Amino acid sequence: MSDLTNDLRLAIDTGNVSFGHRSVFRTISSNSARAIVIASGGKKGVVDDIMHLCNIAGIKLIKFKGNSLELGAACGRPYSVNSLAIVEAGNSKILNEEYA
Repeated sequence: MSDLTNDLRLAIDTGNVSFGHRSVFRTISSNSARAIVIASGGKKGVVDDIMHLCNIAGIKLIKFKGNSLELGAACGRPYSVNSLAIVEAGNSKILNEEYA
């Protein structure tokens, strides 16, 4: 099992990632998202909508164990990140790994 934080940084540095729930909804609806990462403790309605759309579209959903500030720090961003969409994984193995 690989470390999610390292795989996230590698995907951000070498791939194509979009941040924020509006961008996540756009990538899901355009069928370009390969995986979605959500932080724990996000807004219940938004998280439920993202989870529902991922189930319908068959997109991999990864639940980050930390809150939005910790997810932002893991992504190297100076702000909170509630959700992000992996469009292209780059050199990361985030699409092939399972995270507990």
